[in-house]
Amino acid sequence: MIRPIKLRRKRILVDVDTQIDSLIASGSNCIKNHRRVLMNIRRAYAWARAKNIKSVSTAISKPIRNGDNFCITGTQGQKKVSYTLRGKRIILEADNSTDLSRDLFTRFDQIILTKRTEDPFDEPRAERLLTELRADEFIIIGAPAEGAVTSTVLGLLQRGKRVVVLTDAIGVYDRKIAEIEMRKWQAKGAILMETKDLAGVTHLRTAGVCDCKICNMTEKELQTQASA
Repeated sequence: MIRPIKLRRKRILVDVDTQIDSLIASGSNCIKNHRRVLMNIRRAYAWARAKNIKSVSTAISKPIRNGDNFCITGTQGQKKVSYTLRGKRIILEADNSTDLSRDLFTRFDQIILTKRTEDPFDEPRAERLLTELRADEFIIIGAPAEGAVTSTVLGLLQRGKRVVVLTDAIGVYDRKIAEIEMRKWQAKGAILMETKDLAGVTHLRTAGVCDCKICNMTEKELQTQASA
């Protein structure tokens, strides 16, 4: 018999697949709204650190034999964006095991769960952790809305969790499809809000993690470009 883990927190930041291939312009499968999402993911992490909010992160890790060209195990693109990594963290590999230490959040601020598919609930260890973890709120950031985020949000809601999604910290490939997904989350009971509603206004930027032209523009330059 597997002993239940005793995990109880007021809030948990759930970070879905914030990896270089998906969030950085030079990545092989970058989202469309990466500049804004990167800023708000950084803001969410700064808030979590300041409030001592623990993090559960997922990171997709694909074997090269599947023919995919992004988030391949062992590549640079499979790594998480630098400011989504906390100092006291542990990586739990996807290996069909359900073993979990009972004191994970006593020893670590961040648990990183690798997975072989978009849905974290397909991985036995991730499924157990997310199911048994008790918190007043699960706060969701990450990418993409059309895949891994939807699987995570709906999986948590199905397990009776209170889910808050920071919509401006969610990456998308197709805005129309993403909007449909977000309406689906809301209809199922998720609370949608912007990062500023939770963490307040900030002047944080992308901290140089992306070298593309858009990420290096000032707000004034972006406004000028948008009105041109």
